[in-house]
Amino acid sequence: MKIEVVDLFCGVGGLTCGLNQSGLKVKAGFDIEKACKYPYEFNNKAKFYEKDIRDVTGIEINKCYSKNAIKVLAGCAPCQPFSQMSFKYQHNEKTKRENDKRYDLLLEFARLIKESQPDIVSMENVPKIKDTYIFEEFLKTLKECGYQVDYRVVYCPDYGIPQNRRRFLLLAAKGKKINLLDKTHSKESYVTVRDVIANLPHVNAGEICPTDFLHQSAKLSNKNLQRIHISKPGGSWKDWPKELRCLCHQKETGQTYTSVYGRMEWDKVAPTITTQFYCYGTGRYGHPEQDRALTLREGALIQTFPIDYQFTEPNQPFSFKDTAKKIGNAVPVKLGEIIGKSIKLHLLNLKKEQKKNEQFKTI
Repeated sequence: MKIEVVDLFCGVGGLTCGLNQSGLKVKAGFDIEKACKYPYEFNNKAKFYEKDIRDVTGIEINKCYSKNAIKVLAGCAPCQPFSQMSFKYQHNEKTKRENDKRYDLLLEFARLIKESQPDIVSMENVPKIKDTYIFEEFLKTLKECGYQVDYRVVYCPDYGIPQNRRRFLLLAAKGKKINLLDKTHSKESYVTVRDVIANLPHVNAGEICPTDFLHQSAKLSNKNLQRIHISKPGGSWKDWPKELRCLCHQKETGQTYTSVYGRMEWDKVAPTITTQFYCYGTGRYGHPEQDRALTLREGALIQTFPIDYQFTEPNQPFSFKDTAKKIGNAVPVKLGEIIGKSIKLHLLNLKKEQKKNEQFKTI
């Protein structure tokens, strides 16, 4: 079977990389961020189109596929308008959330499905998106176009991803319902922090590993060096003496933020990787032993990128924060692989069923 994919909102290629690893062929990715072009094309050998999804047409999408290929349209619209933090602080959804220019991009995804009529659709986002009218409209379009739909919230460690992350996954196919693969890991077999970063060379805060430019960590102030030095894996700032505590933590309103300035634990999954995973003060991103926060390479490995994945073009200006943003915004590669394997299994089962029906007709 010739199964080909177009990836919308592709970023640096986390989803694309995983789909390729599953055995699917990703032909192209669309994204508005020019800086994603090099890592996307270099690592995935797929064409990158720098274009606003609002300006893309179904005709353009269909030109990416080969003749007689099974067409898959995949994508993860920007998650920020639907994140847990966004829901917490934006009390009036209609007046505040809709002011985010990214809010309606899922409807653009729906438009492109309607125009290009792919055989299979894959959509991934944060869990809260299922509680919005935007998703209801997306689902309505799929059903009007004749798709059978399966969607659910998944816990990433259940699929071999070493971070405490929940994601919303949707698969849709014409003719027969498509389902996500069953869980691949149990709690006893979760991939841990130790499994993915323990063998990396030691680096200090603010240093760059001489053998891997991406294995570099952010600098820490003297006070933060003191804080992390006495921090315990799995502990919190409550373990510190009062003179090292932040002013916000000394107030009643700051008492609940126990994971900030925290160390990870070797034999547990990591926290959810965000665009600020390199910052010791934004979550439990302290290394389990070394007095520093995660390096860029460690964040990428926890996102299940291959260790040789390149995020920046050689001989071009390098931005630590921009690279962290690319990594944090990506779909975990392993999740893309699970999606791809689910699609392959669905199509294989269809093929077997068709063959059986043909044999029955000849009897």
